[in-house]
Amino acid sequence: MSASAPKISFQHVTRRFGDDERAFVALDDFNLDIADGEFVTVVGPSGCGKSTAMNIAAGLLPASSGRVLVDGRAVAGPGPERGVIFQQYALFPWLTVRQNVEFGLRIKGMPAAERRRISDHFIGLVGLTDFADALPKTLSGGMKQRCAIARAYAVNPTMLLMDEPFGALDALTRVQMQDQLLETWSRERRTVIFITHDVDEAVYLANRVIVMAARPGRLHRIIPVDLPYPRTEAIRLSPEFAAIRNEVWHSVYHQPSLARG
Repeated sequence: MSASAPKISFQHVTRRFGDDERAFVALDDFNLDIADGEFVTVVGPSGCGKSTAMNIAAGLLPASSGRVLVDGRAVAGPGPERGVIFQQYALFPWLTVRQNVEFGLRIKGMPAAERRRISDHFIGLVGLTDFADALPKTLSGGMKQRCAIARAYAVNPTMLLMDEPFGALDALTRVQMQDQLLETWSRERRTVIFITHDVDEAVYLANRVIVMAARPGRLHRIIPVDLPYPRTEAIRLSPEFAAIRNEVWHSVYHQPSLARG
């Protein structure tokens, strides 16, 4: 793969649910290239195919036509190079934070000492060192999501696919998790695709905001976020942030198809 080749490429991806004339088209000829190490957020009206696109990229759902390439290879199923994080934390409730983080490493047959070294690193990275031996039921929502992120990082994916991971959190915890995620991303520089319904969150996190069109799901606009990292409260409150936020908001909620509908 050349240095200029995209990390992930959606090529004419269409997904239909059903086979007759009443089939629901979730994605229609969706095309998008994302660079290695890029952080992109995906927003759009309800039902626009955001999660469908991510599930196809994750290998959890086949495309009806078209294909997704990761590092130049067609996605044919789940793979360790793609870590997936959903809104629901999907932790094993009977395992501690450390055991959850080490789960994928244990499946790979990694020796205990190496698992411990890796889990120590990523548990520390997400700020859970003092809770390494805690069970999920004793953790807050934000801490559970940090554990899920650490588990995804531990198996060394080159890409993170995140589907509204902070959607169930309260406002303060959500802001804290955004900052934590950006701090982790700045150290690790994994490619991130982050789906959200929150326009402020989309702008705050991303290099680019991908705006999906209303049904059937298509690429509507790509809006660059020319704001410096690290992102701070001052940036969040700046006129430049507000201008980009307003542009994204208008692109999401004032599409011609919505006006007709």
